[in-house]
Amino acid sequence: MLHILSRFPAVNQASLRFTESASSFGRGLASLIDDGGGAASGLGSQNQSSQGKFDVASSVSSSNGHQMGESASSTTNNLDLFTRQNIMLDKATSLLNSTSATFTEFGQRLLGTPPLLWQGMVDRLQTTWKGSIDDIGWLQRLPGSMGVQDRTQRFEQILELVCHGVHPLPDNLIYLLVPGLFSNHSPLYFVDTKVYFSKLGLTCHIAKIHSEAAVETNASVLKEYIEELHWGSGKQVAILGHSKGGVDAAAAVAMNWPSLKDKVAGLVLVQSPYGGSPIASDILREGQIADVQTRYLLELLIQKMVKGDLKALEDLTYKKRQNFLARYSLPRELPVVSFHTEISIAPKVFSTMSHIAHAELPWHLFNIETASNVVKNSMKVPVVVPLPALMAMCAKHIELRYKHKSDGLVARQDAEAPGSVVVRPDRKLDHGWMVYSVSNKTLGEPDASQVCEALLALLLETCKRTKAD
Repeated sequence: MLHILSRFPAVNQASLRFTESASSFGRGLASLIDDGGGAASGLGSQNQSSQGKFDVASSVSSSNGHQMGESASSTTNNLDLFTRQNIMLDKATSLLNSTSATFTEFGQRLLGTPPLLWQGMVDRLQTTWKGSIDDIGWLQRLPGSMGVQDRTQRFEQILELVCHGVHPLPDNLIYLLVPGLFSNHSPLYFVDTKVYFSKLGLTCHIAKIHSEAAVETNASVLKEYIEELHWGSGKQVAILGHSKGGVDAAAAVAMNWPSLKDKVAGLVLVQSPYGGSPIASDILREGQIADVQTRYLLELLIQKMVKGDLKALEDLTYKKRQNFLARYSLPRELPVVSFHTEISIAPKVFSTMSHIAHAELPWHLFNIETASNVVKNSMKVPVVVPLPALMAMCAKHIELRYKHKSDGLVARQDAEAPGSVVVRPDRKLDHGWMVYSVSNKTLGEPDASQVCEALLALLLETCKRTKAD
């Protein structure tokens, strides 16, 4: 606020005079206290002296001439003290008058600032306070928006079969996994799922994209990637995208549907902010307090350190998603499955670690003489981060501020594409669980690879039903 006011010369000059006057007032007040202390000391000393002389006069009444001399001296000292007190009073009055005038001038200048400036500051406060409260779930409230079909129960049935060794995915398709934001810096992103699919004899690829690039940039890359996979094998491609990867994949299909229509079997959106993310919006919302400073810090982090594009995060805000979906929406004939979850905020979540990468260290640093050849070549040290704890804190922010459930980054309503088959499991899963292995797995529960298999199987069932209709 003061930064904005300083742009107006009249207010700025009044502010400087106000600051100088306040400093002068402080110095003058300190000087008065020092003078007042000396005056008070002189007065106390004088009173003490007078009291002593009164006692002497009472006991020795014969020394009349001496008493009169002392009385004359006391009167002179009292006159000096009163004069000093009057001077101090004049100084204090003058100091208060000048300071009061400066206060009055500053207030008049401040109140005389343009009304648009005040309105701008009020608007910033309102924008910051309001946040994303009117944006969460906007797709469902959009007039003419297609409804969704809840197939959670059928998904659970397929998942149970998968857990008992029944694998329904055919090998006449190519399965493409599209990773989300910052996956370039997480080498283990989707790796477990790819290995799992390969062991089932399925052709599976992890899309090689720059995850910190803009949505439309990645859409162009994915379009070429899908065409290459199809031309090289003659098979259709079933796509599963996680987080921003789902948004990128949806953009690739929506922007290039005529050329991809016969090449794409369907699309699974896993915890994808298809409608936008409240976290991204709250960070990058224009018109809120400190928006310029926040954007500068993010540019420094993403563009300078991560070598990415700030648009990668900006494209996930509600404003950008609304603009994009107004131009490119998913084709009605494309089978789409939307999967979203809610994170647990139980205490054990804060002790859970996610394995996102591994570091390779030379074995000889550890003086291992009898190690195997594999160990001698390298030693793998897991790189773990408290990702679930960070997600839990973000989810608590969304719940307390907006009264909505989320997986830590995406509100459940925003993860449902209009017209899609939706899966809304009761199991508490955070945003990173689908792509990273965690330190404390729950025995007997399906893992992320099995969940991905069941989701793709549900997608293929949806394809058959769509063709039959």
